[in-house]
Amino acid sequence: MPKKSKKQQSGGSGGTPATVALTTAGVDFTIHSYDHDPAHPSYGEEAAEAMGVSPDRVFKTLVADVDGALTVAVVPVAGSLDLKALATAVGGKRAAMADPALAERTTGYVRGGISPLGQRRKLPTVLDASALAHPTICVSAGRRGLEVELAPTALASLTNATLAPIGRA
Repeated sequence: MPKKSKKQQSGGSGGTPATVALTTAGVDFTIHSYDHDPAHPSYGEEAAEAMGVSPDRVFKTLVADVDGALTVAVVPVAGSLDLKALATAVGGKRAAMADPALAERTTGYVRGGISPLGQRRKLPTVLDASALAHPTICVSAGRRGLEVELAPTALASLTNATLAPIGRA
């Protein structure tokens, strides 16, 4: 699978808002690209398989509605989002998955390619605390078939994320 470093990615016109944000911030990252299969049942599992990375190191970006406010949840693709834990993490009472069309309009990304970085409108973000168990994790770089690998602390810092146990196996 082809990999590109930050230096290779930042010089070209193929950057996404996520990779531009990382480059602007001076964060070390690695781009992983692969051929997206529209027939694959899970974007995140497809990414893990294509990159040969454990699914507990590949994180999906989900948009939820917590008490009427859109909130980003970043959890391992190996599990699922605990909506109650997400609501608690941001001081809310109830959480539900956001309407996909609203999530796309608000973030500026398409479903399956929503990145926690470089979103059109910056949303409150919660990163599952399990991310800290890994030196690097992978998240969407802003389009299907493109992932960015970076330190979880860098992701948390750039997104001003709350770290909380919001994922479940």
